[in-house]
Amino acid sequence: MFPTLPERINVLVTGASGGIGQALCQALLDAPQVARLIAVSRHPPALAEHDPRGIAEPLQADLTSVEGRAALADHLDGAPLHLTVNTLGMLHDDAAGIAPEKRLEDLDPGALTRLFEVNAATPALLLQALLPSLKGTHPAYFVSLSARVGSLTDNRLGGWYAYRASKAAHNMLLKTAAVEFKRLNRQLCVLCLHPGTTDTALSAPFQARVPDGKLFTPEFVAERLLAVIAQRSADDSGSFWDWAGEPIPW
Repeated sequence: MFPTLPERINVLVTGASGGIGQALCQALLDAPQVARLIAVSRHPPALAEHDPRGIAEPLQADLTSVEGRAALADHLDGAPLHLTVNTLGMLHDDAAGIAPEKRLEDLDPGALTRLFEVNAATPALLLQALLPSLKGTHPAYFVSLSARVGSLTDNRLGGWYAYRASKAAHNMLLKTAAVEFKRLNRQLCVLCLHPGTTDTALSAPFQARVPDGKLFTPEFVAERLLAVIAQRSADDSGSFWDWAGEPIPW
């Protein structure tokens, strides 16, 4: 499944109760190469019925908090990670009154702060918390879901200020971490991946505008993301790709 990784690998999936996270967990539970799957979410994912080998380790933790990241680090206790896929992200929050902005007048400092916290700061701080499990000489991937709208070059429509900017910041933070990891673990590949528009709660309010054939199931997206990861090597660390394996300009 992952030709650059060992025969038996430890895997971490964050946001494991979300649409893409659950689909990734199910696909990975079926992969003989996976020996241990740590599935982290605020609400424990239902994995028991998909786990005949008993390799899943559900962990309830809020990784946007210091306490949640510490709980994950304690659970791992420095064990090496070979594949980490971070699926955490926020576009809207009805309860908090957060929605994509259509114009400058819609900008709100609270919404900006929250989206930067979830979409940019949390993935970088997750990397920080996982340092003991990622440093060394073992081959590994750290993958975090980004969005094409975070590309400065690809921004032709405008709008969605906070989401676009937070994903652009996400990309810069991971690109910077990839440079540092050349000294910490030359075999680690840090990737930003765009999953495409997926039929999940994140995209639900905006699906009416999606062209035919461009709204993907979580299962399809999980399959494609894992295939794209498998095609990359440490030489690709610090790069940005879409679900089809095409590079995205920064």
